[in-house]
Amino acid sequence: MERGLKGGRWPLIIIRGGGDLGSGCAARLFRAGFPVLICELERPRMVRRSVCFGEAVWEGKVSIEGIEGRLVDFPTTPNPQWLAQVQAKRYIGVVVDASGESLERLTPAVVVDARMLKGGYGEGRSPRWGSIGLGPGFEAGANIDLIVETMRGHSLGRVIREGSALPNTGVPGIVGGEGARRLIRAPRAGVFRGEVELGALVEAGQRVGWVEDRPVLVSLSGLLRGLMRSGTEVREGEKLGDCDPRGAEIDLYAISDKARAVAGGVLEGVLTLLGERGWGWMAPK
Repeated sequence: MERGLKGGRWPLIIIRGGGDLGSGCAARLFRAGFPVLICELERPRMVRRSVCFGEAVWEGKVSIEGIEGRLVDFPTTPNPQWLAQVQAKRYIGVVVDASGESLERLTPAVVVDARMLKGGYGEGRSPRWGSIGLGPGFEAGANIDLIVETMRGHSLGRVIREGSALPNTGVPGIVGGEGARRLIRAPRAGVFRGEVELGALVEAGQRVGWVEDRPVLVSLSGLLRGLMRSGTEVREGEKLGDCDPRGAEIDLYAISDKARAVAGGVLEGVLTLLGERGWGWMAPK
């Protein structure tokens, strides 16, 4: 079995989805010593854009807590030039690859599915790499090797070896005493046009943008922690952003407590799978 990147002592980890949870996992794995590649959509739909490596698709490169994420070309050749830079951990690579073709081309040691689709994943396991899924929609031992719980509460970050994560309730966890009111949703289908900067302090009832002719309003006062990129086509009721009632005390550019907890579970899962597959701490020389 071909493992990770040829000639590298630390095996490659691929993360499908560069949103806030996937990016928290990428940062934790990168700091632990692993080279990381993130697969993203051609037009990513992140909300908490200040802590998402997937934003590199739009910006070319981003920095999160001192770690650079850089957009790289799809690996149409067996050894693209950027591969050595990713392997040497110069930066986290971000590639436009919604279908996951790069998995077959690069053969990672572990694939982390952080797309948060909450269902319809199909068969995600492969004899060629270990697999970890975030949140609901997976069945450990069936369509994924391991699952990491993503629901806030006592089990957040727990590694699941059998069964499923807690079901999706559609209701966000309580932060600063607020739950559902934190979310900003599209009042109708159409193109979202933002008119307030991400990170702004807003007041309850304030307009932060439009979807076609309908205003997008916040339900409470606080820090505009997340807001979808202006110009994005959205569905009615889709999450466009979130407002944190804790306000100015929140660091817009710091990975969240939830993402750190999930990332800890992913790191545990990666080490578990590598150990079971004969890697130990490092790839064999």
